Amino acid sequence: MGDKPRVLIINGSPRANGNIALALHEMEKVFEENGVEYETILLGKNDVRGCIACETCRKSHKCVFNDIVNELAVKFEAADGLVIGSPVYYGSANGTLLSALQRLFYSTSFDKSLKVGASVVSARRSGCTATFDELNRFFTLSNMPVATSQYWNNIYGWDPGEGIEDLEGMQVMRVLARNMVFLMKSIALGKETIGLPTTEDRVWTNFTR
Repeated sequence: MGDKPRVLIINGSPRANGNIALALHEMEKVFEENGVEYETILLGKNDVRGCIACETCRKSHKCVFNDIVNELAVKFEAADGLVIGSPVYYGSANGTLLSALQRLFYSTSFDKSLKVGASVVSARRSGCTATFDELNRFFTLSNMPVATSQYWNNIYGWDPGEGIEDLEGMQVMRVLARNMVFLMKSIALGKETIGLPTTEDRVWTNFTR
């Protein structure tokens, strides 16, 4: 278990110093303390269009739109863990982030199994748990273990920086990061000592046949 764990952090907010950035920074401090390499990408201000179901990626193994999504794909493949952060917009994740994630997960063919995922959400008042569930679906669709904390991974705040007053939320982020580090290191150790789980050929069915 020689190499340091690596984490890709995607901040889906358009605000570089918003409350999601605060939550992610709290995680970054834990990663630094535990020798985890990380890179944080501010995605929210990028011009990202949605998937058009062209199926080009089935042959090329990358999205037909050569933008930041294909750049994220390279970083995601090299990472041991992925953290996704989003503010709540109308009870949902940021639309730019969702477009990027849908294209990122669909267009990439590399094995995402046992990469550890974690999602982080911020809101003024409500919508956190719905957005939290929405983001976690990307992990559970891809055979990725999901890191958890002592509460749902959200902080509250409206004005940029207000989230720091949510002491419970900030503690949740620290616990989440520690749990994520533990999972990544445990998986790496497990690969060395007991090997990977047995796999099967993928079965595809439609509801109509």
